[in-house]
Parts: sequence; structure tokens; C-alpha cells
Amino acid sequence: MNKGLKLTDILVTVVIAIAFGIVYKLWGPLYYAVKPLGLHADQLIYGMWFIAATVAFLIIRKPGVALLAETAAASGEFLMGSEFGLTVLLYGFIQGLFAELVLAAFRYKRFDLLVVCLAGFGAGLGSLIMDFAYGEVGDLAAWNLTLFIVARFVGAVLFTGVLAYYLVKALEATGVTNLVRPATQEDFDALDR
Repeated sequence: MNKGLKLTDILVTVVIAIAFGIVYKLWGPLYYAVKPLGLHADQLIYGMWFIAATVAFLIIRKPGVALLAETAAASGEFLMGSEFGLTVLLYGFIQGLFAELVLAAFRYKRFDLLVVCLAGFGAGLGSLIMDFAYGEVGDLAAWNLTLFIVARFVGAVLFTGVLAYYLVKALEATGVTNLVRPATQEDFDALDR
């Protein structure tokens, strides 16, 4: 299988990213609605902002897709008037980069639940680094910061890992992913049975 991105790979990734850019934009008000509940309940849903990276990777299965998808989704969110302003672009790039690094560590050969959960964890780590760089969480007491970080990682794993994995599994069951993914040797072997 050719590992380089073709134009169709890029276009499909951007379409996925645009769809998630809309979701990201709609997710902002929900995030702020949950925030007053306290105990960092908002961090439990924060992982939705990383999902474009893993969904696009699970569909396209090539290097660079997670970074491209997350950056493009953040760009789409920004263009629709994100309440987070220009910083959403940098966050999207860093989150996509950290997810991409996890996928690269597995040499882009594994597409299972564990790997996408780890990619979600990586994206969550990238977002936390950005939060610290922008002074978003530096003033929290140790117990509160710990709760914040744990909630962020739980949300990242649930949305970017588990939800993304089963969303793509559902798409695979419909046959939609066959339109963008080339047939594998396993597919050809199944025909011979």
C-alpha cells in the first residue's frame, strides 16, 4: 500500500475535518453549559475536540492524516466564528501533532481501539501543554489541577478513542470506507474462500 497521501486522501480528510469543524463549533456552547456543574465536568466532554484526528486516520490509514484533519477541523471551527478566537488554530495543530506522534510510534500499522485511545491521550496531552502555555490552569490548587487533568484524559479517551473507533466501525459496516480505502490482501483472500 502506498503510504503517501494522494489528492483523494487529502480531499476526503478535509471533508471529514469540515464535518467535525461544524461539530466543534456546536460543541462550544455545550462545553460552557456544562462548565457550571463543577468538578471539571466540562473536561469530560473536552475530548470531542480531538476526534477528527482519529476518525480521519481510521478511515484513511495513512501518515499525516491525523495532523491534517485536526488542523483543518480547527480551521473550519475558526472560520465559523469560534468563541476561542485564533488560538483554536494553534490548539488544533498541537492536538493533531500529538495524536500523529502516537500513531507514528506504531508505524501507522495498527488501527485498533488501544491505539486510537492512546492517540486521544496524546491529543489531550497536547491540549494540556497549550493550556499551561496560555496560563489557563496554572493557578489551580494541586487537587483541583489533578481532577482537571484526569477528567481531560478520561474525556479524550472516551471521545477520541472509544467513540471514534465505534463510529468508524459503524461506517465500515455500511461499506462507506471501501470507497476511500484500497482493498487489502486480506480482502482478496476473502474472495478466494
